[in-house]
Parts: sequence; C-alpha cells; structure tokens
Amino acid sequence: MLSALRADVRAARERDPAARSTAELVLCYPGLHAVWGHRASSWLWRHGRTLLARLCSAFTQRVTGVDIHPAAVLGPGLFIDHAIGVVIGETAEVGADVTIYHGVTLGGTSLDRGKRHPTVGDRVTIGAGAKVLGPITIGHDSRIGANAVVVKPVPPDSVVVGVPGHVIMRKHARAATAPADLDNAVLPDLVGVSLRALHDRIEDLEARFDGGGPPDLAGPRPAGSDSAGPRPASKRPASARPAGTEVWYEQDFSI
Repeated sequence: MLSALRADVRAARERDPAARSTAELVLCYPGLHAVWGHRASSWLWRHGRTLLARLCSAFTQRVTGVDIHPAAVLGPGLFIDHAIGVVIGETAEVGADVTIYHGVTLGGTSLDRGKRHPTVGDRVTIGAGAKVLGPITIGHDSRIGANAVVVKPVPPDSVVVGVPGHVIMRKHARAATAPADLDNAVLPDLVGVSLRALHDRIEDLEARFDGGGPPDLAGPRPAGSDSAGPRPASKRPASARPAGTEVWYEQDFSI
C-alpha cells in the first residue's frame, strides 16, 4: 500500500509542473485524494464490506468531485489532474502510469452485470472531457484527445480524436520509458485531411472535363476497347485509410 501511495505522489510530481512540493500534493490535490480514497474503498470491497466501501466511495466523491466505483481496478502511478467530473465505473480497469484529466468518463453501455466498462492499458493519456464507453481495450501508450468519444477498441501506440473517435496509429511506437504523452494540443485534423483530399479530387475531375488539365491518372484506354466501357484501375496511390476500415495507418499528423 505504501509503495502505491509513493508511486501516486511521484507520478503527480512528474506530470504536473505546477506542483512545488510533496506537502502541496498531499494536502491540496483532489486527484490524489480521490485515488487514495479509492484504495481504501477497494480494500473494503475486496474484503466483503461492500456497504462500507460504497459509503467511503460516496464520501470521496463529495470531497473530490471524482466518482470511482470501489470494484474498479486502478494501477500504480495513476494521476487524475484537476479531478472534477471524473467517473470510473465498476468493471473498469486502469493500467500503470495512466494520466486522466477532468471530465473523463470510463463508462458502460449496457445493463449487464458482467464486464461493461473499459480496460485502459499502461501509460495512456486521456484528455479532458473524453468519454470511453463499453467493454473495450485502450492499448498501451495511446492518447485519447480532449472530448473524444471512444466506443471501439484502440490499438497500442495510437491517437484518438473526434466524435465518434477516429483511431490513428503512429508510425513509430513510443518507448515504455518515454515521458508521458501529455501534449493534447497536438492532434490530427482528420476532417481537414478528408476535405483536402476531396477538394484535390474535385479539382482533378474538373481539370479533366475542362481539358488541358493533369494527365488522366487511370491511363489511356487499351487499344480497340469500347470508348464507353470502364477504364482500367487508377494508378493513384492507395489511401492510408483503406475503405471500410476504422483505423488510419502510417500517418503521424505531427503526433
């Protein structure tokens, strides 16, 4: 227990530049108080004192503004920054060295009593206001952008943005010893990328109809072919996001 408490304090000092001393963290940080309150309620829950556990959880929620079910599993080094409005459901599992910002929900999507909340891997960062819903897995070293709504599994080393969340896999995996990925201001603009691609395609088509535009990417028709028939497959490079998939591959978008 003491080692877990020390890991919590160490995580807060490493990830919050506003922290000036250990005493300030211990006395003034509701995120730490919420995690410690959960450790107490979790102990009671695991030892069959479920009512006392819920009372402890309710008291912690009133004091800190963070609602964590006693049955939720929280790994060491969890840091909840600013804390207000965070909700972590009964069957949620959170890995080691995870960072969660205010307004985050790890919620369920069904009334079943089984597993219905997310499993969050190690070293994941979840931005302010993000909602991660259902019994899905968030892979290690991923980052969930602010206000994203995630309802599908996320592979390791990914970034998720948007509503519903779009998954972008990084080209290069982050090392387990790398600093926490906290730069939530650096997020890909998937809508902008899609609109730009559509704009370029429209310009290309207009140039073909107007004449004198760029060469036909589909190439010339085979000799003797019917002029009204279909052209051969286009030589345009394949998209980084194949049709019908949920994940954007091999694009870093400055992340």
